[in-house]
Formats: sequence, structure tokens, C-alpha cells
Amino acid sequence: MNVVQKTEATLLKRLHNRLDPMMKGILRDMQNYLPEFEDDVVQSAYNFGLKAHLHQKRYSGEPYFEHCLNVARILADLHMDQTTIVAGLLHDVVEDTPFELEDIRNEFGPDVALLVDGVTKISELKFESKELRQAETFRKMLLSMARDVRVIIIKFADRLHNIRTLDHVPERKRPRIARETRDVYAPLAHRFGIASIKWEMEDLSLKHLEPEVYESIASKIKLTRKQREKYISNVSRPIIEEMEKNNMHPQISGRPKSFASIYNKMKKRNRPFEEIYDLLAIRIILDKVEECYYALGIIHSLYNPVYDRFKDYIAMPKINGYQSLHTTVVGPDGKMVEIQIRTKTMHMLAEDGIAAHWKYKHGGSDEDPQIEQSLNWVKDLLERQVSEDAGEFMEDLKIDLFQDEVFLFSPKGDLYKLPANSSPIDFAYAVHTKVGNHCIGAKVNGKIVPLRTTLKSGDQVEIITSQNQRPTQDWLNFVKTSKARHWIKKYIREQHLEQTREIGQEILTRFLKKYQLTEKSPQFIEVIPKLGFSNLESLIIAIGRGEIVTEILVKKIFPDQFVTPPPKAESFFKKYLKRSRDTSGIRVQGLDNMLINFANCCHPVPGDKIISYLSRGKGVTIHRSDCKNLIYLLEEKQRIIDVEWATDKKQEFVVHLPVVGEDRKTLLRDIT
Repeated sequence: MNVVQKTEATLLKRLHNRLDPMMKGILRDMQNYLPEFEDDVVQSAYNFGLKAHLHQKRYSGEPYFEHCLNVARILADLHMDQTTIVAGLLHDVVEDTPFELEDIRNEFGPDVALLVDGVTKISELKFESKELRQAETFRKMLLSMARDVRVIIIKFADRLHNIRTLDHVPERKRPRIARETRDVYAPLAHRFGIASIKWEMEDLSLKHLEPEVYESIASKIKLTRKQREKYISNVSRPIIEEMEKNNMHPQISGRPKSFASIYNKMKKRNRPFEEIYDLLAIRIILDKVEECYYALGIIHSLYNPVYDRFKDYIAMPKINGYQSLHTTVVGPDGKMVEIQIRTKTMHMLAEDGIAAHWKYKHGGSDEDPQIEQSLNWVKDLLERQVSEDAGEFMEDLKIDLFQDEVFLFSPKGDLYKLPANSSPIDFAYAVHTKVGNHCIGAKVNGKIVPLRTTLKSGDQVEIITSQNQRPTQDWLNFVKTSKARHWIKKYIREQHLEQTREIGQEILTRFLKKYQLTEKSPQFIEVIPKLGFSNLESLIIAIGRGEIVTEILVKKIFPDQFVTPPPKAESFFKKYLKRSRDTSGIRVQGLDNMLINFANCCHPVPGDKIISYLSRGKGVTIHRSDCKNLIYLLEEKQRIIDVEWATDKKQEFVVHLPVVGEDRKTLLRDIT
């Protein structure tokens, strides 16, 4: 054994002595909830990871593999299966060490390799921006998750330990990691029902993004701990007594709301901590569903319920599968207390969400109907994500994550869960894409309502369709679901593309006719790849967009005959004629005798900064440069044309003239 080998052996032994107690603790816990697991396989993964990360350190100076052990510890706390814990121990091997995925596959099998690959970052790929990198990272994660949901559970454990140890990361990097945790990982954990991880992620993100707020709330919660425990005991005592009289044996616990939840209440209500009264939550856990409803009656007989604060998530579970009865009551001293009532099974699902399925089923799989239901939205998002635009992908993802819910019914009684403030258009797309695309009206609770109507829980919604109806740009101003936004944008993009193609085809046809060519002429066909296009269709679209002009085609097809004519001096007489042809007080750069229209949306008048949009068959439409509709027109920049006011032209214009006056009789008559 040479000096290097001796040094490595010494280092390995020292590292093993430090980390082995933690590994033994994980193995003990696995023995308790997973008695048939293979101790030697897990131990082998520990040894493999220990050697692979031997010379690596964290920002804190701790051995890197200690992080991997902590990830496995979190997974064991969630009672995950053997394959997941082995993958947790090895989740950074491929990214951070010389070992490759094939080494993992050969040593531990394809299932472990699939999970490790799913959580491996794509750091070796180069992207144009941080936003694109983030979007592609989450896209890969969601794709892997769609194949095996355990990928996201390992990723949650990885991110949770990273945010726990964020104090050791360079200060400049902390805000980005904390925001990403708060804005994506915590909502994802909520979507999969893993409340225990969600709350901790949100609180630790708050600690780094709003440290003063976090410390203030933490100190006030700590100061009121004894009073809070005493108050919860006083509220719970009569409830327990009444339930025991009815042969019910509840488990009752009280807890303050999470720091992030308290802070959100303070911001939403614009109140200080001292004026947020519903900080207390009591959880009642029973054996049977019917006992939950009986307990609700007992509680409402003891304490006055707060109007409009009762939610039955047992009959109508949340999208993430969460079930419970929620009620808020006025307790002693007039303080509001939230009470949650659920069964033991519901409680386990509420805390651990999708991970709880592995407590009953060793080596859980995506074939579990509960897991499949949880993954439906992921698959739907991925199927709809045809665009490569990073911003659009992250927007759709966040829309799906940040949403309260409303429960709606079809005329047949089918239940639909949509984001709060959804419209009938959102409901129509939830029923079917074709229903959404052809939605012309809606009835809510039997009455015809505008398509902008905000739907409320319990509404019965009937969609009216017409084959002549198509999505409009205006729908994007009020729809809430990413599904509706996707299909509306898709239709609009296709319409714009078709219009662009028609323009390109018309220009190309005129060009070919002028030079006595056809689309099948050899000299024309040869020029298509020379211009960088794979087929005729893509060339036509480029012509329609203005990316290729006919002058370029002439140069490529007739290179020997094409001579650029010298610029001719423009006579005073021609300049005068050109000036006299300015239409409707507008001078269009490089174009004469154009049909001019003034936009009715913004009513431009001389002196306004203006911009023009070329419409096929309609000439040029003039908009003010601050017109709100330009955001849509600028999507086709090739149709934007420079224009200016012809200052010597006199013309009548329609204008908006705001008039402010005191409310009195005959005011309108006097003005007019």
C-alpha cells in the first residue's frame, strides 16, 4: 500500500467513524417500518457514496456525503421504500463525481438508476439565461416524475436539507435559492400533499428573504407559548369530555400557524401580529369518518362557529387529495380558533401526502390510483408544453401551483376543481378542449352570465357552444387556468401563422409569375436550401414575416444578371408629388397611396406618438405608441411600419375628451 492509498484509507476510516452512527439510525428506522428490506444493499449504497464523495466538502466544511445521509434520513422519516432511500444516498454521485449513471445501474439496478437520473441536475448543459436553465431543470424533473413519482420526493428531501443549511452558502446566492424554494418547491410539496415539508420550506425561505419579519414572529410566538398551550387546553377540555361521553376517543393537539402563514395573513389583512386572532389551530384525529361529522356537531354546540369559515374537504377533497373538516369557532375570551377534524388515515395523508402510500405498500409504484391521480396534472402540463419558451413554461407551472380552489358542478352533477376566480371559459376547457374553443356563452345556476363571470364554489355551470365560435385574444385577460391559456394561445398562434403563410404565398406567387417560374422550377428549388430552409413551406412563412424579400430571391436565382441600380436623385417635383400623396394626415415611410385607418381603441390625434400595423387587405391601422393593444400586435414585428404625421394636413379626428363636473340636473344638456 503506497502513501496515497494509506492516506485515503485513513480518511475513509475517519469519515466512516463520523457518519456511521447516522447510517445505523436510518437502518434501525427502516427495520421498524420495512422489516423485509435488504440491509446489505443499503449498506453497499452507503459505502459506494462514502468513497465517491470522499474528497468533497460542503460550504460549511462538513463532508459532502453527510448531505446525502441527511437526504436519506428525511426519506426514512417519510417511510419511503428501499429503492428510494438507496437513490437518496447516491443522488449526487453522477453529477459531482467521476462515476457515471451506468455504474449506478450495474451496481444497484435500473430502478435506482432511473431515480438518480431524475434528480440529477442538468448542469453540463449550456443555456442562454438563468431563466431557461431553471425552466429546463424543472421540465426534466417533471418528465422524470411522470415516469416515477419517487423522483420528486427525493428532490424535496434534497432541497429541504439544502434550505436547512443555507446559512453556510455565500450570502449572494441565498436569495435565489430561498425564492426558488418558496415559489416552486414549497408549492410543489403542497400539490403532492406533503405538508410537513411544505411548511418547513416556507418558513426557512421567509427566514432568508425577510429575516427581520421572521425573527419578530418567532420571538412573539415563543413569548406566547405558555398562554397558547393553556388556552388550547381550555378549549379542548370540554370537547374531549363530550366526545368520551359518546364513546369516542380523540387525539387532540394544538399548534400555532406556521410563520409564513402568519406573515401572509398580516400582509393580506394589512394588520400587525397582535391583531391576527386566528393564530391557533386545534387538530382532532378520530377513527372513523362518521365520527368526524359527529364531532363537528359537538364542537358547534359548545362554541359559536364563524360564518363562512366551514369547509368540508372530506366530501370534496382538495386537488392534492387532502381530506379534513375545517371550522373556525369563537372560543373563550372571544378568540377565534381553527379546528381540523380528520381520521388517522387522512392525517397521515395530510402530513406526508403522496409519500404516505409507501407506508402501506413496499416498493410503491405509479400504478397506485391515488398516485396516478396526483400525477395527472403533471402529465397534462407536459403534454400541453409544446413551446420551448422558458418564461411560458414557468408561468404555466406557477399558475398550476399557486391556486386556491373552487368546487363546481356540471348539469349532470360531475365535480370540477378549478382555481379561485375561474371563469366559465376555464370551466369549458376543463370539460374538453373542443368545448372551450367553441364556448359562446354560459349558464350559472340556470341564469345566462357573461363569460368574464367569476365562479364560486357550489355553482352549477352549463356551457353553450357554437361551431362558429373561436377563441379570442380578449379571453387571455380573464382566464385563470394554464390549460385554458395554453389552448387559447395555441389557436391564436396558429391563426397568425396561417395569415403569415397566406401573405408569403401571395408574394411568392407574384414573384414567380413575374420571372416566369413555378414552384417546381429547378433553379427555384435549388435556391431553397441555399437560403437555409429545409422545405418550401418554411421559406413561404419567412417571406410572409418579411425575413426574406424578393430582391434576395432574384440575387440567388439570377446571380449573373442581377445588378443593383444606382440610387437616383429625387427631383423637387417628385418630392412635391410624394408629399401631396400623404393620406389622412399620415406619411407612411416608403409606401404611397396606402389605405389608412385610425384605431378605435386609442384614437390617435396629431401630436401623439404613433405606430402603424399593416393588415392584409385593410391597409395600415394607426395606433398611439402607448396603446394597450400593441402588446399583441408586436408579436408580428414584420407588420409594424414607420409612420409620421404630415404636419401640413388638416383633418377631422375622433378623440376622447374627459369631462369632470358636479352632479346636478341638466348637466349633460348644458355641456352638449
